[in-house]
Amino acid sequence: MSGRQRRPARKDGQRAPPQQQFWGWHRLSDNWAARIVEAAAIEPGELVLDVGAGDGALTYHLVAAGAQVIAVELHPGRRQVLRQRFADQPVTVVAADAARLHLPKRQFRVVANPPYAVSSALLRQLLSQGSRLRSADLVLQRWVVRRFVDGRAPGANRWMRDFELHHGLFVPRTAFCPPPRLDSAVLVIRRRR
Repeated sequence: MSGRQRRPARKDGQRAPPQQQFWGWHRLSDNWAARIVEAAAIEPGELVLDVGAGDGALTYHLVAAGAQVIAVELHPGRRQVLRQRFADQPVTVVAADAARLHLPKRQFRVVANPPYAVSSALLRQLLSQGSRLRSADLVLQRWVVRRFVDGRAPGANRWMRDFELHHGLFVPRTAFCPPPRLDSAVLVIRRRR
């Protein structure tokens, strides 16, 4: 989970200048990253987006599974780490805000730990009409996963005819460093045939 958050107000009530960003990030442990990628059953050669790639916890295991990865990361320092770490691998590092992502024109999958603050906007894009999404395995706050699986999310009547959603792995707070305040789970999305 990586993303830009609004800077808290200072004691004098003013917000920090826009060039100063507060970046919230909870790194997914390697053990959990491996479990999530294994559960996604990636096939060699598949195009997979890792949105909010951080330092590449999921990207590493996606590459090991044979995927062609687009690692999306907004934070400049973590983007540089990704470029260096995966310089000779089938990984394209993209600087983009997960809430306003340009999706591939060909079929793709998503295996990601996106910033929680943009999860609804990201899901709207992935599930929109015209999206070439085949499947997604997204680490999200557990309550968000329940809301989407139960069909209580805004727009559910539109995307439920094209996609099946179900609850995947439970991901405890301890799977992250530092641990977030809430537990997470994997939202599994599969396109209906």
